Amino acid sequence: MNLTDEQKKELHDIAKRIVAAGKGILAADESTGTMGKRLANIGVENTEENRRHYRQLLFTSSKDMNQFIGGVILFEETLYQKADDGTPFIKILRDLGIVAGIKVDKGLAPIYGAETGETTTQGLDGMSARCEQYKKDGCDFAKFRCVLKISASMPSEVAIQENAYVLAKYASICQHNGLVPIVEPEILTDGNHDIHACARATERVLGAVYKALNDHNVYLEGTLLKPNMVLPGQDCPTRSSPQEVAELTVRTLRRTVPAAVPGITFLSGGQSEQEATLNLNAMNRLDVLRPWAVTFSYGRALQASALAAWKGDAKLVKSGQDAFLVRAKANSQACRGEYQAVEGEGGAAGKSLFVANHQY
Repeated sequence: MNLTDEQKKELHDIAKRIVAAGKGILAADESTGTMGKRLANIGVENTEENRRHYRQLLFTSSKDMNQFIGGVILFEETLYQKADDGTPFIKILRDLGIVAGIKVDKGLAPIYGAETGETTTQGLDGMSARCEQYKKDGCDFAKFRCVLKISASMPSEVAIQENAYVLAKYASICQHNGLVPIVEPEILTDGNHDIHACARATERVLGAVYKALNDHNVYLEGTLLKPNMVLPGQDCPTRSSPQEVAELTVRTLRRTVPAAVPGITFLSGGQSEQEATLNLNAMNRLDVLRPWAVTFSYGRALQASALAAWKGDAKLVKSGQDAFLVRAKANSQACRGEYQAVEGEGGAAGKSLFVANHQY
């Protein structure tokens, strides 16, 4: 079953809106368990009401946040929550012109026959019906995360092919239900590998992903890619400058990602807020052809300062919102290659956000 011209146009238009100049994605799709860990760091109990208060802080931070944020990824619980005044969160976002998206994967499961620790992602069963409902409820894009690891024997060819296949099936299902799929093959930074090992692995993974997407007749103009940046492993003694990260990441993307894809929306992958911004900025300052928008889809790297400023205190909501907007504006500038690091910028923005074997 092929997409109609009308379906293709809608998908392409949605994707372009999300990654319009200077705009990226706020990933606010943390699961209940992951949100609990974030709240625990600031001494706040993990209740539905506290999660709602925090998401409300982000979504109502400013009527101008749409200058920096083109899309927001929601967790299913958040999709159906409302602000204090009874306004559904999804209406708040759509009234701002921000595209609402939804996390549709069901977490990781081991791949039997692959290397120990390698995983695939669950959630294809029943996905079409769920996507159809999410579209009716106001979502226009979706996210599905696959995870790969680097070691002497990983990622194995079995893991690469399995995850590429799963991502292609997911993307096809989404598009036939009117949702733009964000294709997310994340290579974790766990390990002591150097940046060149990451470049080689990322190139293998992305090459397989786009082969699978083409095999499944996925309409590339109606997709977005959410990859890892090319970075050294967390335990690698040799750290890389933003310039080196930018050069190797963009080289890898130019070798593997078709120009038909409207945008590349990087995950932050445990980088500090400032590091994620500096690396994104360096990519957009490179004097090379980048046929896609190069932007962000950050969770931790947009929210760490906001959480630290809010502390779960109703009197500090404005402080949390201001901190969030500082990061949103900084990353918007980085999308244009115009970010200037502020001397002495530190605090939460300079702290590593790495979590070993990170799960959402």
